Amino acid sequence: MQFTRNLLQQCSQAKASIALYSTVTAANSKLRQIIQHQLDDIREAGTYKNERIITTPQATAIGVAGSTGKILNFCANNYLGLSANHDVINYGKKALDEYGAGLSSVRFICGTQDIHKQLESQLSTFHQREDTILYASCFDANAGIFEAVLTPEDAIFSDELNHASIIDGIRLCKAKKARYLHRNMADLEEKLRTTDARLKMIVTDGVFSMDGNVAPLPEIFELADRYGAVTFVDDCHATGFFGRTGRGTEEFYGMLGRCDIINSTLGKALGGAAGGYTTGPRELIDLLRQKSRPYLFSNSLPPPVVASAMKVIDMLMQSNELTAKVQSNTRRFREAMTKAGFTISGMDHPISPVMLGDARLASTFADEMLKRGIYVIGFSYPVVPKGKARIRVQISAAHSEKEIDRAVAAFIEVGKQLGVVS
Repeated sequence: MQFTRNLLQQCSQAKASIALYSTVTAANSKLRQIIQHQLDDIREAGTYKNERIITTPQATAIGVAGSTGKILNFCANNYLGLSANHDVINYGKKALDEYGAGLSSVRFICGTQDIHKQLESQLSTFHQREDTILYASCFDANAGIFEAVLTPEDAIFSDELNHASIIDGIRLCKAKKARYLHRNMADLEEKLRTTDARLKMIVTDGVFSMDGNVAPLPEIFELADRYGAVTFVDDCHATGFFGRTGRGTEEFYGMLGRCDIINSTLGKALGGAAGGYTTGPRELIDLLRQKSRPYLFSNSLPPPVVASAMKVIDMLMQSNELTAKVQSNTRRFREAMTKAGFTISGMDHPISPVMLGDARLASTFADEMLKRGIYVIGFSYPVVPKGKARIRVQISAAHSEKEIDRAVAAFIEVGKQLGVVS
């Protein structure tokens, strides 16, 4: 705690010092005015996002600057509760001592260590794929694949609610682009039917992070077979905890190994630090090592991050206890909240959005929850569509039943106070 206070004080002093030496030209002043106008509009719309400062490791109970005592955390992607797991941390510390803090290089120059190859092999085995390539994040993985693989002769078909990183990655490629209505297979089929592209690629999130609903993979795979398309799934909000053994959306549907390409992350269930990857056919992975720009021009993943993920994969390969726990916790929260009169979006997923509609209401609701010792965040435009603001609750295997019941009780109290439930 003292370390955090000292660091914040140093940062404040540094900002003050920098301000003394800033050059304020006419152009600089104009830039500031333009940006300030945009910020004012965001505040006026009630969608300005303040960052709360956490003063402890990521866990189900955390310290938050400005609050006294520990706060129950219900809005992290820490699905398996392993971000502060001692075994995972110690494995990362051992790698720090053995391999150093970082590589100071990209992979193909002098940035590949044996643990990078070991983790890639582990992920390939976990997903039952031929090969895997690591990235600094899944955002980078999504930014690096489409441009490297697809040409103007090809066509890509993307769900309209796919993650921003998929949208940005698709923008970089020269393939013909079509967006199909969210989870609408009739619209997808119509678009597939009317193209004569050399290669067709259907792209979807496995689980859509804002709503907690799941892509209809059986129908997507059937259409892919019928129209000769390859399939791509971003499984960031499924890998490690969704499906019976945590192998993601494919396993949820009992279709493990069916998808052609999977992109996912190490930064959520698999340790919570950073990193992403693409897993799939050996030829694809080889091509990405040759052409994928985020891979070729980004530093290698730090050894402690790699080691932490390796430890988590080992744990998942040995037991599905944590996966079962997060699923039972999810059922407990969703059933209690629905019984209390709240509208919970999604499909039995740990992402359990409490739908409120109004952006200001969502922000006020989150503030009131914090007063009661529950850390949640209101989501509003542009993160979600206008009129669909919500509190996105995320359940962890590390939550106890008592903590879940306490969160539900706080939701009911605040919901009655703000007129959301009666």
